[in-house]
Amino acid sequence: METNNKKPYYAAGLGAFIIWGFIPFPLKALAAYPSGQILYFRVALSVVLLLAISLLFRRKQLQQTFKQLKAAAVREKRLFALYTFLGGALLTTNWLTFIYVVNHIDIQTGSFSYLLCPILTAVLGFLLLKEELRANQWLAIGLSALSCVLIGTGELTSLLFSLLIALSYAFYLITQRILKAYDKIVLLKLQLLLAFVFIGPFYAYFAGLAGASLDAHFFLQVSLLSAGFTVLPLFLNLFALKELTSGTIGILMYINPILNFVMAFLYFNEHTTALKVAAYLLIFLSVIIYNLRLKSRRQDGDGLVIPPVGTTAVGK
Repeated sequence: METNNKKPYYAAGLGAFIIWGFIPFPLKALAAYPSGQILYFRVALSVVLLLAISLLFRRKQLQQTFKQLKAAAVREKRLFALYTFLGGALLTTNWLTFIYVVNHIDIQTGSFSYLLCPILTAVLGFLLLKEELRANQWLAIGLSALSCVLIGTGELTSLLFSLLIALSYAFYLITQRILKAYDKIVLLKLQLLLAFVFIGPFYAYFAGLAGASLDAHFFLQVSLLSAGFTVLPLFLNLFALKELTSGTIGILMYINPILNFVMAFLYFNEHTTALKVAAYLLIFLSVIIYNLRLKSRRQDGDGLVIPPVGTTAVGK
């Protein structure tokens, strides 16, 4: 009976990561435009949508967050400002790099980075937050490092971009864990506003490089990217976390890069090498090993795994 009651939450979690798994479609449809210009309008429209939703449906959470911050000690306010600023900068870096990689390198590189990201996050959690790791998780980390060596041996550029995407997202997740006492949607709105401020002064540069005019096709695809591949899965993910543990969400997260890989080969006809295949198999194996004995892990309902670029993580 309990499982049946949780079906809507499982469906929401699956739906969120399946949607994020298809994000290459709207991104590829915008390949003729500069990555920075795509990012600018995606952030702008996402902010407008999130603000509208908050004012119409989540005003209470918005007010509570500001009351909570107002009552906080001076040091906590400074940390809030610092980590919110860092979160906005990291999210901007992550989204911009992912858009560029999908449109100008290949989908495989972007997908590899998000398989790598949870393990990098675990390493950073160990180094920065003193979180414990089990023996099988250290083995998974070692295998992930070996997969990076294989990628770097064949294509150093792909490895560097994968690491940039994975590290920016992993550091973003760390900042969100530190701010876990605050409402995640409110934090995301603030971070996206900061992202808009970061990239706003450079818009003239982005627009000057545009290879095509901003027509109805552009705004249709960016609107789809913002509403359908950012805000909608974000709220589905948030709904799922009301009943599902962050560990369960973490497992569901792998649907996203797996779908990316499938589309890269079957739909977009990307090619690969034997070295890359070996690296991909190693990272898949490391993911399985890392999640062994998941039920024995300490579950923390405060956390929320955030998907990539096209995804934002809301709630860690």
